[in-house]
Amino acid sequence: MASSSLTFTVRRHEPVLVAPAEQTPHEFKRLSDIDDQDGLRFHIPVIQFYRSAGGRGDPVKVIRDALARALVFYYPFAGRLRETTGRKLEVECTGEGVLFVEADADVRLEQFGDALQPPFPCLEELIWNVPGSDGVLNCPLLLIQVTRLLCGAYIFALRLNHTMSDAPGLVQFMNAVAELARGATAPSITPVWARERLEARHPPRATCVHREYDEVPDTKGTIIPLDDMVHRSFFFGRDEVAALRRRAPPHLRNSSTFEILTACLWKCRTIAIQADPDEEVRMICIVNARGKSGLGLPPGYYGNAFAFPVAVSTAGKLCQNPIGYALDLVKKAKSDVTDEYMKSVADLMVLRGRPHFTVVRSYLVSDVTRAGFGDIDFGWGKAVYGGPAKGGVGAIPGVASFYIPFRNSKGEDGIVVPVCLPGPAMHKFVQEMESLIKEPTREEQLESSTLIMSSL
Repeated sequence: MASSSLTFTVRRHEPVLVAPAEQTPHEFKRLSDIDDQDGLRFHIPVIQFYRSAGGRGDPVKVIRDALARALVFYYPFAGRLRETTGRKLEVECTGEGVLFVEADADVRLEQFGDALQPPFPCLEELIWNVPGSDGVLNCPLLLIQVTRLLCGAYIFALRLNHTMSDAPGLVQFMNAVAELARGATAPSITPVWARERLEARHPPRATCVHREYDEVPDTKGTIIPLDDMVHRSFFFGRDEVAALRRRAPPHLRNSSTFEILTACLWKCRTIAIQADPDEEVRMICIVNARGKSGLGLPPGYYGNAFAFPVAVSTAGKLCQNPIGYALDLVKKAKSDVTDEYMKSVADLMVLRGRPHFTVVRSYLVSDVTRAGFGDIDFGWGKAVYGGPAKGGVGAIPGVASFYIPFRNSKGEDGIVVPVCLPGPAMHKFVQEMESLIKEPTREEQLESSTLIMSSL
């Protein structure tokens, strides 16, 4: 991991708007009722680190040209969002373009360390917030900065208006740019809008329970202070995951790595923030609904297609019970997401004015280990690191973490999880997580005691 003391200077050219390379339709396209909920009305940053770009020209020019050609196929990205009756969002396909920043940094890739992971030093310099560009309405929907490094490597950073796409949709677009940069004449996957597939029914009828949208007052109880936030990433390789899995009861040990990890993170974080025992805490899981046949989402769909199912518990029960308690709740929440659940969410958005998911005493995790960020190749090889630029994104700092595929300095493959917490809570979180991984389980203690007694 790079030293937190690493500093460098980034020299940026004036930002420009990159428009589609050809004339595109001027029309209005409605977002789906999953896309335009309050909880997705923000910009999300992604960052890709690449080794030397020697031999195939300037990565800035190659990527900028490919971007203009990709926007012919993905022309809604070149438009601007407008809000209509009932807070409904639609894209006016104006062809104005996306923001593009060319930059150079006086730093070498190796100075970032041999295990690239969030938090990245000088991130705000590598993905510059162009003044006036970060609004949801009437602003560019994408901002891209390509930064050359002294060693010939380069960094591709992107900021997306989340209402337009989720991780699979964004990766589809980035791969389209990459394919065109490598010489293709058209993307291998044809983009499909089809947002009407996830619009509310007529009349709307919320048929499922959606506790992720509970209205919870935040005037009392545990409120996380935002003035002392610490960002830190945690690596979970084969050994760490196996140690956490041993904490589960035997009948739940075949649970997925996502479920095991999520249950342990939720418990450790709740202990760390010192929630009152009778307060309700929430674990929100991002669940992809693309595979739900009843939704009829076609190949090439690049809108948001996921739900926020939630596990709910009092803090006291979560902290005092073994991991199996949290694991049961997480598995149940994941299994809630069906075709009908997605339709019910869309209906709820219309009925309740597109509410934000509950953030009070909530923790949200999103698994992007299979999204494919690291596989994107603009012509100089795959990314050394590719994925979310940081944890804690969204309206409320500290609420969200990502599960990112990662190979550490020892060559071990695993998952890295960026976590954002106040300083004292982060210290306690580290202690709790280390105790789960390093201390023997009750079964192991009993087995050890039995061996000792039998040897006497």
